[in-house]
Amino acid sequence: MKPLRVYADTSVISGCLDAEFEDDSMQFIEAVRSGKIVMLVSEVVARELENAPEEVCIIITSLPAGCVERVELTEEILELRDAYLEAGIVGVRHANDAAHVAAATVARADAIVSWNFRHIVRLDKMKLYNRINLLYGYGILTIITPKEVQTDDREEK
Repeated sequence: MKPLRVYADTSVISGCLDAEFEDDSMQFIEAVRSGKIVMLVSEVVARELENAPEEVCIIITSLPAGCVERVELTEEILELRDAYLEAGIVGVRHANDAAHVAAATVARADAIVSWNFRHIVRLDKMKLYNRINLLYGYGILTIITPKEVQTDDREEK
């Protein structure tokens, strides 16, 4: 089976060292490490990790080659981010959150995972992001937490 291509924002990576999100974030990272998921990250993630503790940065740098796909911030991504901002989905102070969603959308990710319940993983925001995505000719983006990413074939009992 072809691996899922899932964009992870910075909260997922830093969530590996947060007691509340550690288990689900690490399960996601292990799925990346095992090749079940290709993790997409953008330059926004790289910039946000510049000031992160070394333990957080090691999480990405320790992944085997080919497990992480870098999404360059293109003009297309920036235009979509700006469309989200103009629509008032988030304010300019949270432009990076809009950029994460735009990068995942333009990269045609299977989903974006985040622990950002204020600006990304929230039903009203999801609907607004996807309304703009459709208006601009993109498909619907699945927006979920790492907890909802299932990569095994075990049936629930």
